[in-house]
Amino acid sequence: MASDVKDLKLSDAGVARILWADRDMPVLASIRERFEREKPLDGVRIGACLHVTTETANLMRTLVAGGAQVVLCASNPLSTQDDTAAALVQEYGIEVHAICGEDTETYYKHVDAVIDSKPQITMDDGADVVGRIHESRQDVLEHIIGGTEETTTGVVRLSAMAADGSLRYPIIAVNDAKTKHFFDNRYGTGQSTLDGIIRLTNRLLAGRTFVVSGYGWCGKGLAKRAQGMGAQVVVCEIDPTAALEAYMDGFQVMPREDAARVADVWCTVTGNMNVIDEVCYANMKDGAIICNSGHFNSEINIPWLEENAVKKESLKPMVDEYTLADGRKIVLLAEGRLVNLSGAEGHPANVMDMSFANQALCAEYMVKNAKNMEAGVYVVPEDIDAEIARLKLETLGIAIDTLTPEQEEYLNSWNLGTV
Repeated sequence: MASDVKDLKLSDAGVARILWADRDMPVLASIRERFEREKPLDGVRIGACLHVTTETANLMRTLVAGGAQVVLCASNPLSTQDDTAAALVQEYGIEVHAICGEDTETYYKHVDAVIDSKPQITMDDGADVVGRIHESRQDVLEHIIGGTEETTTGVVRLSAMAADGSLRYPIIAVNDAKTKHFFDNRYGTGQSTLDGIIRLTNRLLAGRTFVVSGYGWCGKGLAKRAQGMGAQVVVCEIDPTAALEAYMDGFQVMPREDAARVADVWCTVTGNMNVIDEVCYANMKDGAIICNSGHFNSEINIPWLEENAVKKESLKPMVDEYTLADGRKIVLLAEGRLVNLSGAEGHPANVMDMSFANQALCAEYMVKNAKNMEAGVYVVPEDIDAEIARLKLETLGIAIDTLTPEQEEYLNSWNLGTV
């Protein structure tokens, strides 16, 4: 099937950006060199639904270097970099179905194009491909040996499928690798989310109240970086342990109804739905800015705004102002979609280097081991996680200690105590 991208003439600009990102992805580059020699994915069909960015492009190059046949679509309608998509098709010969700003119908047409390639491995970011296969495209299940999942939201969906016995093949939760969520979720989401908010609004954060809903790894990174910009940070949580951690980290913690009264900027990173809801809008101050950096725009109850606002005005691209009946105005960024990818360029290449190294090595692992794996959600093997961390340190020129024989003996014994 032919690719569907915005404009192939954008290819040259895309190549330049892809190679720029590649400079800061040395771990993935080293894997690509090995894949080129060993061809561990030779002839394997991979169907990928990921954000079509420069970092993703370097993952696709790595999979192809390993011998894979790849078809790629976007995992979000607003996250595609059209020049990157064009370069993948024109320069690197990869089939791509992704156009920035595509409507929902086109989005799922592109998802179906990936499924039509009869992938043997699915590579998802949000589990849209896996969900669609299980709901309406079970005809391709016979070809699939396994899959990988990139994001928290997708892992939640897949775990629910596994729990009720619906999941039909093994999937590795790349998101849960230490070298993914400790770094990508925390440092990547923290920086790129603020980048998206600032690019879209050009607002000074210092002195403003910044509310973060969700204190997982993404929320921790976002709260810390908003604090570093001088914002007064408030955290909303449902988990008592996470809420306590946020408090001990120096942030105010309060219910969302109370946070709504003080929020100047509010960002959700929970993976849930209707986190910003009617009870929040009722208390929200005039001019409050709301946005989302979780996977789906369902985190914000946008239908309520659409139904109850007396006026909606587009102030600039991806900045919409809703006027409520009492005259208060609420500003929504990026249609409630991932503000870090819609308003900016997503995570920096340096952290995606580790995330996509996990994807590449887990695809290799799946080819070797899927036949011995039952349907279900699996953690990234510890040796893969550790090897990626080792490679990252090596590329950074950082050396660490090793245990002496005496220390190894001590750690492996039970009869050495107080002396």
